[in-house]
Amino acid sequence: MNYVELELQLSSEFTEIITAELAEINFESFVETEEGIQAYIQEELFVEADLTELLQKYQNITPITSSFQTLARKNWNAEWESSYQPIEVNGKIRVRATFHAVDPSFEYDLLIQPKMSFGTGHHETTWLVMNEQLSLPHQDVAIMDVGCGTGILTILAAKLGATDLLGFDIDEWAVENTQENFQMNELPETAHVFLGTIDGVEADKMFGGILANINRNILLAEIPKYVQHLLPGGWLITSGFYETDQADIEKCALENGLKKVRSNTRNQWATVVFEKA
Repeated sequence: MNYVELELQLSSEFTEIITAELAEINFESFVETEEGIQAYIQEELFVEADLTELLQKYQNITPITSSFQTLARKNWNAEWESSYQPIEVNGKIRVRATFHAVDPSFEYDLLIQPKMSFGTGHHETTWLVMNEQLSLPHQDVAIMDVGCGTGILTILAAKLGATDLLGFDIDEWAVENTQENFQMNELPETAHVFLGTIDGVEADKMFGGILANINRNILLAEIPKYVQHLLPGGWLITSGFYETDQADIEKCALENGLKKVRSNTRNQWATVVFEKA
């Protein structure tokens, strides 16, 4: 599976709204640049007509220059290896590549080698979810990671004491990448990952914690299914959406029997933690 990289040159005043609009047409990862935005989407989900229609809405308001290209797997890895810097979360977590030295001052050392999969720690939502994980119970808890990407959240869950770990993703590269990252971080044999969606989880499989760093539309559609797999007293971390979408996520969760525990934001991105009564 290849990805399409979109390069937009536009005024910083429109960065946030254009990013939100791109998320609505299945772009899943964004990087702000000095000139605008870089956005990424799975090639099979990319519809050029949708992008053209979106950009035409704003071209009479502000100048926008756009270009896109298909990224091969080797191009992404080369870019990663040339530019990746370790990520630090709350002074306790350090996410690094194999070519970085260990820093013993961090309690949790995570190794990541991404292959076009989302979740390196650089994105605000990954950082937000990891930060929340630090204060939630993991010891001997069964954890499910929805749309696992690199497996970074599952790996942290294991280091926090979780013993029964399940992740899944619709991207075959993400599944392969997660398996490799599991091995690099020496996760237990009870850590599993599969290619698919929440519908592939056994109906009677229950979890004490669920990690759902996806996007607004998937969360709204699938929160009822997450609740079916969540034990009473279990927690759900949701992220992958903007502050402007938080009210919709909270409404959906409350309608499905969850109660809000807390929320946090980082550069307009949001995370909300819920608990099942």
